[in-house]
Amino acid sequence: MGFINGTASFVRFSVEGDLPENIWDFIADRVVAFSFRDIDETYEEDSLGWVSVFNMFDSEFNYASYAAGNYVTLSMRHDERKVSSAIVKKYVQKEEERVKKEKEIPKLSRSMRVEIKERIQNELMRKSLPVPAVYDLCWNLENSTLLFFSTNKKAQALLEDHFKESFGLTLMQQIPYLCGQHLLEEEDVDRLAGITADIFL
Repeated sequence: MGFINGTASFVRFSVEGDLPENIWDFIADRVVAFSFRDIDETYEEDSLGWVSVFNMFDSEFNYASYAAGNYVTLSMRHDERKVSSAIVKKYVQKEEERVKKEKEIPKLSRSMRVEIKERIQNELMRKSLPVPAVYDLCWNLENSTLLFFSTNKKAQALLEDHFKESFGLTLMQQIPYLCGQHLLEEEDVDRLAGITADIFL
């Protein structure tokens, strides 16, 4: 709940593209279609989807609506299974030693080493618990802007892809220059284009 509890950093995006006339019906359908799916009882490596900003376990929005006036408030939840490369290396070496003793050979072929590494990685991945990460957003439907409450580049890339897949709309990060274009009157935009950088001593 990055923008509900305490201070928060955010990145501003503009939302590019047109929404249908029945905006709320469309958003409701798309939020449900691309909501978060739990992978605790599966062997899937990751899961990405929408949840409530009030409760990361509420992917059906039974307890809180994502609609507030002209705003859509959602959290993007990403659960991912991770296994440390050091742990993989340890168990791969252990398994290689076991196989060499069992087969009574001094060295394993490249294909055997590859097979062992893939098998160990899969086994460790199945045993690991998914690690959750939750990122909040606030989408202003009136002026087509979106605040994403994370400066993490990987999270931003996930958001851009998932938002496009969910709503068919493109997110464009708003650097200060583009924000200025958005805020200025049309006749002042040309003056903005003439601004150059300066050095203050």
